[in-house]
Amino acid sequence: MSPETMIEDITGLLEVWVAGWAGCRGYQTSAEGRFPAALRADTSGEWEYFASDPTDDEFASLAARTAEAPARGLTILTNDIERYSALAGRHGLNITSYSQTMMIVDMETQDAEDPWLSDDDLELFLSEQNGVHYAEVRSGDTVAASGRVFVVGDTAVFDKIITEPGFQRRGLGSFIMRALAAQAFEHDVETGLLLASVDGQKLYSHLGWSTVSRVLMLSASHNGADLSLS
Repeated sequence: MSPETMIEDITGLLEVWVAGWAGCRGYQTSAEGRFPAALRADTSGEWEYFASDPTDDEFASLAARTAEAPARGLTILTNDIERYSALAGRHGLNITSYSQTMMIVDMETQDAEDPWLSDDDLELFLSEQNGVHYAEVRSGDTVAASGRVFVVGDTAVFDKIITEPGFQRRGLGSFIMRALAAQAFEHDVETGLLLASVDGQKLYSHLGWSTVSRVLMLSASHNGADLSLS
């Protein structure tokens, strides 16, 4: 499915992203109505519910499920943050984040070749396990940058793109993305998807990615996390 077609079906795009994000992390997935959910077994141990521009009734149902446990979360893809923030308040949910975005790219615009490191002190390590492709840049025994990608159909879902503080501003984020893209091209991919933090949005825009939707994260507690990292 082309990026243009996916953008026309945001709910379908959300389902693909959740499948890829859960695949990257080994999460169990389920459905809540017409929307996906994932069990965050390695962090909260609770369900995260996802929806794209739900109706008021759908939101009420998802909010009720979310409020059953403080560690549960509800993530909404929407460009109408104000509307869903107001609905959250009516249903007793707190906003834990509204700065992330869903981003997309046509993989034909990405480099299919393995990148090379110009710094002799750094080394790239690639691996694959259970369908997840991993890339790590290390300085000796220290991990400098890392990331992973999981392919769902013809879509590559990128996740946990991290450059450690002592190695930032050296182009390693771009390098990891290129290394992961090269691995993704082992499959017949057309589209790339990811969830981006504020800092990540600058990097991915530079690499040709574009924003599809803003992301609103909600919880019955005040504890939230960056889904792209945590």
